[in-house]
Amino acid sequence: MTVVEELIRKENDGAISFGNYMLDQKSKVSDFEHNGDLYKVKTFKEITKLEKNGLFVYESVPGTSVFSFNATDKEINFAVEGTEDVQITLELEPEKEYKVFVDDTNVGKMKTNLGGKLVVSVELSNGKRPKVKVVKL
Repeated sequence: MTVVEELIRKENDGAISFGNYMLDQKSKVSDFEHNGDLYKVKTFKEITKLEKNGLFVYESVPGTSVFSFNATDKEINFAVEGTEDVQITLELEPEKEYKVFVDDTNVGKMKTNLGGKLVVSVELSNGKRPKVKVVKL
C-alpha cells in the first residue's frame, strides 16, 4: 500500500494525487498551486477532503489516498486506495445525471442533488487501487 507522503503532488500527466490514510492526526496543505488553481487538502485515517479555489471537490470517509485525479467539465477520473470500503462524495453540477464506473464496470447512473453532490461507495481490499470514472450524460 502506498500513500501520498507530501499530502498533495502534481503528476507528470497533469493530474494531481493527494491524501494519506495512514496518518493518526489531521494534516493539511493549503494554497497548493496547480494549473492556475489553488488546492487545499486535509487528510488522515478518518477523512480526506480536497478543495479547489475554496470550493468543495472531494471527500472520502474513511480517509484515502487518491492517485491521478483529473477533472474536466465532462468527466472525473482517479484511482483510490484505503484500508476499508469507502464512501466518496464529489461536487459536480446540480441536478445532472452521471454514469459511474469502478474498474471499468458500469455501476449505474446517478443524479446529483440540488447542491451538486454525488455519493459513490467503493469496495477496497488488500492494497487494491480501483479506478473510478464519473461521466456527465
